[in-house]
Amino acid sequence: MSGRHYLDHASTSPPRPEVVAAMTACLRQPAGDPGRIHAEGLAARVAVEQAREQVAERFGARSREVVLTSGATEAVATAVWGAAERGAHQVVTAVEHSAVREAAARAGAVTVVGVDGQGRVDPDAVVAAIRPDTALVHVQWANHEVGTLQPVAEVVAACRERGVLVHVDAAQANGHVPIAFTDLGADLASLSAHKLGGPPGAGALLVRRGLRLRPLLLGGDQERARRAGMENVPAVVGFGAACAALGGGALEAEAADARRRTERLLAGATRLEGVRAYGDLAHRAPHLVCLGIEGIEPQAVLLGLDRAGVAAHSGSACSSEALEPSPVLEAMGVDAHRSLRLSVGWSTTDADVDAALDALPRVLTDLRALGGRPPPG
Repeated sequence: MSGRHYLDHASTSPPRPEVVAAMTACLRQPAGDPGRIHAEGLAARVAVEQAREQVAERFGARSREVVLTSGATEAVATAVWGAAERGAHQVVTAVEHSAVREAAARAGAVTVVGVDGQGRVDPDAVVAAIRPDTALVHVQWANHEVGTLQPVAEVVAACRERGVLVHVDAAQANGHVPIAFTDLGADLASLSAHKLGGPPGAGALLVRRGLRLRPLLLGGDQERARRAGMENVPAVVGFGAACAALGGGALEAEAADARRRTERLLAGATRLEGVRAYGDLAHRAPHLVCLGIEGIEPQAVLLGLDRAGVAAHSGSACSSEALEPSPVLEAMGVDAHRSLRLSVGWSTTDADVDAALDALPRVLTDLRALGGRPPPG
């Protein structure tokens, strides 16, 4: 659509040109099952393994540590299910994504560790929550609503000292901050392709070398018997292409551009009456900001911005449809009902930021005149 300004990259980022080209070329080739030994199957296997190498290189892992999945949600579920046989208890922070919180709750007993007003967890509090029957500790790298970066290195080190498995949800961080899985020392990390300009329907679970987990999906020996089912070859190829596109300093350059643009959004928005910033502004993912909007329902703000050609989001992707308060903001002790998330990505331009900064004051002024709700019709 012409005249549109997309500022919801934290939900999903459009596929990069390199991804579209790679997937198109893959789809034009004869279809082949990567598990077969005929020419078509072997060609598909080569494509999958090349993509696996690209993912491994981007995230500082060994290729054999990359288990390809349908996305981060499956990767999280696999981590939870695989670890659950080791103990009846898991530890999560209060600001984890619903995919982590709900999967852990279904697996058994859960201890939820609180956060401070900026959404940051205390590593000592995480350690204190570990029990003799703790199977897995979860800590996200970057928060999906407010962008706060968690002290993942400290949490991972503490868990390793105690012999407890630790899973890092890196879905919101991947493609925006440098990630080196081997150097970090985590046991497990979940990744998402569509968050960094890859295709939806692709992701990975990084599994530390030597760690054995029971598979979530059964029925085949794909992924070295760690994930049954024929690989989604075009999506896997697209994931690899997205990872490759971030090489050669591109990730760092994109992150710098993203931080510059979100700093502009923060500066412009917080000058408006009744608008405040949420999260740890000193330690945050570069691509997203979260704003509290006093006295105005978030759906009204989103509709107003959408009518002005700006796509944005409020709250978490999994709670907004039910119009429930944000668990993340509740855990931080701020208004969990009225927030606005603006997020940039590889395709964002300064004109997109200009459009948001132009539209937001007008939208808020009009809504306050209407009592905080959108006009009928």
